[in-house]
Amino acid sequence: MSGSILLSHPSLQDPNFRKSIVFLSNHSEEEGTLGVILNRPLGKKLYQLDEQFNHFSLGQAQVYKGGPVETEKLIIAAWDWKDSADSFRLYFGIDITKAESLREENKNIHIACFLGHSGWSPGQLENELKSESWLVSNLNLDLFQQMNTKSECWKSAVSGVSDEMHLLANAPEKPWNN
Repeated sequence: MSGSILLSHPSLQDPNFRKSIVFLSNHSEEEGTLGVILNRPLGKKLYQLDEQFNHFSLGQAQVYKGGPVETEKLIIAAWDWKDSADSFRLYFGIDITKAESLREENKNIHIACFLGHSGWSPGQLENELKSESWLVSNLNLDLFQQMNTKSECWKSAVSGVSDEMHLLANAPEKPWNN
């Protein structure tokens, strides 16, 4: 499942993951799963978190809440889409020097920074998938282009899964009172 996208099911109410889209960077039966939430922008650039990043072009990178684990840890990711909407090269967990050199080599590369990550112990994600807490989706360009739109991105992605998911994703937040 490494490289897959998890879409939280519309019924998932856990505030850490409600209406979230998680990119899975690593998954193994022995070590568990690691990922970052793509649609939780903090509305800040990296230099706004720490002035030391003012000296880097990377200081202008968007910062996202990557998940509820190790929220003080910064994870830098860079990606470059290739010839189609589902073909890309990903650099995940790179340091600032590598990110800067990638940006110098390719001005079109996208860079994002994540505070924290999402993690599951071995077998935990599989159990959550069995209980239908998550929908598994493929990575696509549209998803990455909408990362800053929070729940709209989630709604669009979940709606594309099936007609049933479209209805659930677009249902009113609170039922009408009689």
